[in-house]
Amino acid sequence: MDNRNKCAACYRQFNKMEHLVEHMRTSYHSAHEPTCGICRKHCRSFESLREHLIGPLPKVECERIFKEQGCDLCLTIFSSRNALHVHREACQFSRGNNMGLTNRMANLGIQDDLKMDSSRARVVALACKMVGGGSDGSLDLCARVCLIDESEKIIFHTYVKPRLPVTKYRYETTGMRPEFLRDAMPLRQVQRKIQDYLCNGEPIWQIRSRAGKARILVGHGLDHDLKSLEVEYPQMMRRDTADYPPLMKSSKLSNSLKYLTKTYLG
Repeated sequence: MDNRNKCAACYRQFNKMEHLVEHMRTSYHSAHEPTCGICRKHCRSFESLREHLIGPLPKVECERIFKEQGCDLCLTIFSSRNALHVHREACQFSRGNNMGLTNRMANLGIQDDLKMDSSRARVVALACKMVGGGSDGSLDLCARVCLIDESEKIIFHTYVKPRLPVTKYRYETTGMRPEFLRDAMPLRQVQRKIQDYLCNGEPIWQIRSRAGKARILVGHGLDHDLKSLEVEYPQMMRRDTADYPPLMKSSKLSNSLKYLTKTYLG
């Protein structure tokens, strides 16, 4: 058993060196993977790291230390219980900020004057609310869109008038009513405003991930949101929490935004 070849990152063991080499070639281990703060094992996702620390079959030594010095929210290990206590207050303060943003969003008025300002944050987050179209109401149509910056400041918020008739408002989950869309901004105008703001003066074919003016776009299920807005934006400028490996399930499927919010924001 001692002669087996072990991966230095995830500690998997292989009988033959060529199997280890193939594993290293296809695993794409990097410093960006969630890592156990105790044994330094690399995990594919935060869900895998959570199972390693406090799951049904955790590593015993890691579990013992984590229970005394680990944060249940972000899974960070601290040098002392006092440091952990100070950190937990900061984690909970962040959660409070997120609740404040949620409350502001629930009572938000229209803010559709999206001005070009290259001095503003280079990273923005996009969220959309969908209503139903088609004969059975199953076709997603964007009816509300919001952009915020890194400081949780709302940059743009408006109701959107879809091209197709709305057949189901999905009020229970969206809070949308027919009167909200009566004088809403047309989809084409919303599309142009968001596209121009993201590109920030750069032609879309000229956008580069570094040393450019275009903004990084963050969201959950961005492919779906951008498709509903009919907005094109380069994949290299997107940061999607639905496709980010550390936030995915161990089975490599996406977690819901509700699950991610509850698990990592409290």
